[in-house]
Amino acid sequence: MISNLEYYKVFYYVAKTESVTKAAGELAISQPAVSQAIKQLERQLEVSLFYRAAKGVKLTSEGQLLYSYVEKGYEQIELGVKKIRQLENLELGEIRIGASDMTLQYYLLPYLEKFHEKYPEIKVTVTNAPTPETLIFLREGSIDFGIVSTPFSEMADMKVTAVREIEDVFVAGRRFISYKNKTLDLQELEKLPLICLEKNTSTRSYMDEFLRQNNVSIQPEFELATSDMIVQFALRSLGVGSVVKDFARDYVESGLLFELRFNKIIPKRSFCVVQNMKVPLSAASRKLLEIMELQI
Repeated sequence: MISNLEYYKVFYYVAKTESVTKAAGELAISQPAVSQAIKQLERQLEVSLFYRAAKGVKLTSEGQLLYSYVEKGYEQIELGVKKIRQLENLELGEIRIGASDMTLQYYLLPYLEKFHEKYPEIKVTVTNAPTPETLIFLREGSIDFGIVSTPFSEMADMKVTAVREIEDVFVAGRRFISYKNKTLDLQELEKLPLICLEKNTSTRSYMDEFLRQNNVSIQPEFELATSDMIVQFALRSLGVGSVVKDFARDYVESGLLFELRFNKIIPKRSFCVVQNMKVPLSAASRKLLEIMELQI
């Protein structure tokens, strides 16, 4: 068992510099303190580690053997300290983020671009998944933080910060032009061929619950994995698409799609940044959240 690691530190510097004086300077301690540490170590090991030379000291054969091991260990410690400094100075590191297609495209991406311009050495890994899966990753500690959309069930020790409002809409193409500029009852959705996201998403859960509260039951014609695909299906008039407004905005403004109007407003919801407060954030993750103007 190693009784005093400080002795080995002193031994390392004396062996490296071949000088008690130089070692004392490197360690910022007195020469007698260096000599005493070496004597204590030799007493513990019951061997001589150095002998006096014309200039300074030299390692004995036993000292050379010990140094071959101590050198590796000490230099690995120094390398570890250097890497820690690089992490803190944002010269090295990794950020692990969980985000859906929607939260990545319409919230996170501009911040990632800005961060990468400032800190190109930091690796950014984005795990693309819907909100429920992102929350599982957060609970497991496999991501540093997530960008999700409401609604979702909060877990213990989760910090939730709402960062942007979003709006759900129904959009349609030329086949459904007779519905344009009309105020419809939500019950009309039961008669229309609908295009929705799959059920394992917060967007689908939100819309299903909103319609259920208004006594509307839907059986979508198509259930797709991404909102981009919903828009493409709607452009081909394969049905009426249920999407977050951002995905269809350009097509609505160009007149290729239009929004259906209803006699009840669909309440807005939010994008949220979620953190697991049990897991400390890396320096890189903290800096990205600062760029996103969030309080950590």
